[in-house]
Amino acid sequence: MLHVDLGELAGGTLQEKFDREITRVIENMQDPNTPFGEKRSITINISFHQTEQRDDAKVEISVKSKLASVISAKTNFAMGKDLKTGDVLVREYGKQIPGQMSFSDVTEPEEKATERPKIASMPRQLKAGTQ
Repeated sequence: MLHVDLGELAGGTLQEKFDREITRVIENMQDPNTPFGEKRSITINISFHQTEQRDDAKVEISVKSKLASVISAKTNFAMGKDLKTGDVLVREYGKQIPGQMSFSDVTEPEEKATERPKIASMPRQLKAGTQ
């Protein structure tokens, strides 16, 4: 049986190509911007093309990897038209509805140090009774 050392084939080119592709695959697997469940693969293709006399062959070696795609980013645009000028208006918004206020949009008015809040006096106090 014929034995071929793949690490020495084509002067070590196959090993170099495989090392490069496995590095790409591992980096892709560690990238948080790619889906974790998608399979990655490395394909080694060695093709032979012989001459008509069958005494010589050209050998082509290729190593390809299939990586997971990058997860897409999503956003929303609110679009409209200024009726006075005719300009098109576009504004990106996130989880909020356009025009809706969030708690961070509301600022508390500063209290003046001299003013005390007015507290209404209660005419009577209610007590919980036990029976």
